[in-house]
Amino acid sequence: MARSSVTSQTTIGETVRVVGIGVHSAAEVSLTLHPADPDTGIVFLRTGLPHGREIEIPAQWKHVSATDLCTMVGDPRGASVATIEHLMAALRGLGVDNVVVEIDGAEVPVMDGSSEAFVEAIDQVGLVRQAARRRYVKILKPVRVENGSGWCELKPHDGQRYEVTIDFSDPVIGRQSFGVELTADAFRDQISRARTFGFVKDLEKLLPMGLCRGSSLENSVAIKDGRVLNPEGLRFVDEFVRHKLLDAIGDLSLAGAPILGHFRSYKGGHRLNFMTLEALFADPTAWTLVEAPAARAASPAAEIGLGMVAPAFRAEVA
Repeated sequence: MARSSVTSQTTIGETVRVVGIGVHSAAEVSLTLHPADPDTGIVFLRTGLPHGREIEIPAQWKHVSATDLCTMVGDPRGASVATIEHLMAALRGLGVDNVVVEIDGAEVPVMDGSSEAFVEAIDQVGLVRQAARRRYVKILKPVRVENGSGWCELKPHDGQRYEVTIDFSDPVIGRQSFGVELTADAFRDQISRARTFGFVKDLEKLLPMGLCRGSSLENSVAIKDGRVLNPEGLRFVDEFVRHKLLDAIGDLSLAGAPILGHFRSYKGGHRLNFMTLEALFADPTAWTLVEAPAARAASPAAEIGLGMVAPAFRAEVA
């Protein structure tokens, strides 16, 4: 496997909390990230349930219960967490292996429609190197899924490469492509601030169905009559495809470990991303679990390579 400066598992340095609204429910949600032991992975702790129940839901593809408009994980006992992809992208993008995500509502707060608030919360408390090797899902042979004209594939690659192409008939978006070798710096600088987007005509259909009630120009890029309605415009000229790549990172993080391979998609989305993981793990000859090589002696900050920055957003550190 590729040599990486990150060979150990990591968790966050302290508990940190963010509060926002759900994009579909418009309800206020409190989300708290807790440090976790090695080999815990990412686990949602769903609170706010009837009779004071608390239910753990591992952030893994086996627990995906819906992929319409967002990615949702659920538990047979009746607990679920929706719209997890922006948070999951931040955790994977910054290289966080072990965290318990305590959440008192049914969907992750949308914040500004990107991963930026979650990145800044994680940067605020930093990462801690743990006494366990990081493991990777290594792609051994190509895996491809198709749905209509869209497709996704995974191929062997000595790194973590993501490439996404979108193709919309609306001229505001059109055809856009973006690719990146995933590192913490690349995620932070090139991907994390890309916001979710949608068409006003679609929103008008979804609102009577009880969906997108929390959507606004503060958390989405809105498109109507061939123009972007947000007064500030776009953060990147190709913000739309960058956000789709952000979603793909979040969805594929449900593999349960970083994927050592090359992901490509054309006209993809949450459903196709999930289908890719289903196809991958259905074929035991297509992947293997590998352990990062032992690292030379180094300071935790040097090994993690986080590159801490001063956040514009201030999360509440417990």
